[in-house]
Amino acid sequence: MFEGPVQDLIDELGRLPGVGPKSAQRIAFHLLAADPADVSRLQDALQKVKQGVLFCDLCGNVSASERCRYCADARRDPTIVCVVEEPKDVLAVERTREFKGRYHVLGGALDPLAGVGPDGLRIRELLARLGGTGPASDEADISEVIIATDPNTEGEATATYLVRLLRDFPGLSVTRLASGLPMGGDLEFADELTLGRALSGRRAL
Repeated sequence: MFEGPVQDLIDELGRLPGVGPKSAQRIAFHLLAADPADVSRLQDALQKVKQGVLFCDLCGNVSASERCRYCADARRDPTIVCVVEEPKDVLAVERTREFKGRYHVLGGALDPLAGVGPDGLRIRELLARLGGTGPASDEADISEVIIATDPNTEGEATATYLVRLLRDFPGLSVTRLASGLPMGGDLEFADELTLGRALSGRRAL
């Protein structure tokens, strides 16, 4: 344990996701030895991310204006919406260069143990988009919703809940991202759940 502000900084850094005690300590001492101008730039960036970042009024993605770049892009297909948990998931889908539709960011996943229920997510906004009463009510009707929540307990629970809600919309196709074996992996090291899903989601060649 260190004394004073150094330990306070280590404690706060340790609260960040993916930062363990040793990493927090290394970052803290790096900042302590850093040039004051570098630390000032970091301070400014932290302030701006809380004060200057907006959320798209249509999809909920982080944005610099009322509409994010994907919702404002007229070249993207407004009839297909990919539902993800967090803004970082939008970037993951974009990296594939396979999806040309639009997004809907839920802001998390259902997690009753952590107190996150349907009202804590942007599910109402999704239903409003589908019903033509949201901010984009003048745009084309949505014909397909791709559920791209994480393949874990919370993500699966969220997907199941959404499917129950969305199946009542006439003419709406609801799909789920396929899950299976990673490229370059060995079959013997795949867990049972992943291998089972790969078998059930097999396709003709």
